[in-house]
Amino acid sequence: MSSLEERPPDHTVKLAGRIGAATRVTILTGAGVSAASGVPTFRGVGGLWRTYRAEDLATPDAFTRDPQLVWEWYAWRRETVAACRPNAAHAVLARWSRRDGTTLITQNVDDLHLRAGSRDVVRLHGSLWELKCADHCAAGVTPWRDERVPLPERIPRCPHCGGYARPAIVWFGESLDASDVDRALAATACDVFLTVGTSAVVYPAAGFVHESKRRGAFTAEINMDETAASSTVDLSIRGGAEEILPALDRLIS
Repeated sequence: MSSLEERPPDHTVKLAGRIGAATRVTILTGAGVSAASGVPTFRGVGGLWRTYRAEDLATPDAFTRDPQLVWEWYAWRRETVAACRPNAAHAVLARWSRRDGTTLITQNVDDLHLRAGSRDVVRLHGSLWELKCADHCAAGVTPWRDERVPLPERIPRCPHCGGYARPAIVWFGESLDASDVDRALAATACDVFLTVGTSAVVYPAAGFVHESKRRGAFTAEINMDETAASSTVDLSIRGGAEEILPALDRLIS
């Protein structure tokens, strides 16, 4: 039995009370939620693939220069993520997502929230399991599902125009889908805004918690380390999402 199961810390009890009493709860998740599932961040220490950083490959220019190289990297990423399974944090958030007034927003592209059963997730950065037209043809801008593992070695073609298909992920230098941003901004009008496993440095997602606080929400974060938001949120809890969220769920249920 973990220490959280024996005697939950006061800050966990406080956050559980806030969530339990709230009518509208919004949760924003980042890479830390999937860490216990074994999903690599692909950035930072150990984040190199061959001799490339994610920042070198996840760009429109990189795809234009060497589409085959970028495609091979995403094929490797997909095989890596396919071997991972949702963890306890995903399971709790899936249950919460089914409650009226709860909105789940994620920066992750692994779709582990969906595999855990979460409903109506706002996927800000797209999905590793979807493709779209690299040439932005009118019909091909809408992503289509592709769950093949492994991916074919040759880059597939857009079924609408015949141009290259690309991962339906927001690359560096690209704008988020306006409808996703609108949904996320609307969800900042809530009673509790909780960030989980996100470093709070990538905008516009990092700004949602501040907007929510400006609107009067109780703001909290769960993260292994101090983040850019730690000094501004109402409550900051250190720990793994796979431990903290189940502890909160037990207190709320």
